[in-house]
Amino acid sequence: MTFYPVADDVLFAPGGRVVIRTYGVATAAGPADGRPRPVAYRTWVTGVRDQPRYWHWGHFEDARTGHRKVLEWLTGRGPQPQQVATG
Repeated sequence: MTFYPVADDVLFAPGGRVVIRTYGVATAAGPADGRPRPVAYRTWVTGVRDQPRYWHWGHFEDARTGHRKVLEWLTGRGPQPQQVATG
């Protein structure tokens, strides 16, 4: 697997650290016909009391925007983001 970092942020809250990490991941071997490997973009949030939370994004720009929206939601400046359909 190949990882493509998009953005990382750390928030310090009364209950501890919250880490927001957005990255792309692709399989190590590409398709036999020479087409580029598809990349799946994800945002993972760890350190939230309930459970780790995650979002999937369809494209790099969606992942960048989604990361910002997750950060805004966690800091109380916006609503919880919705996933963008992959494809």
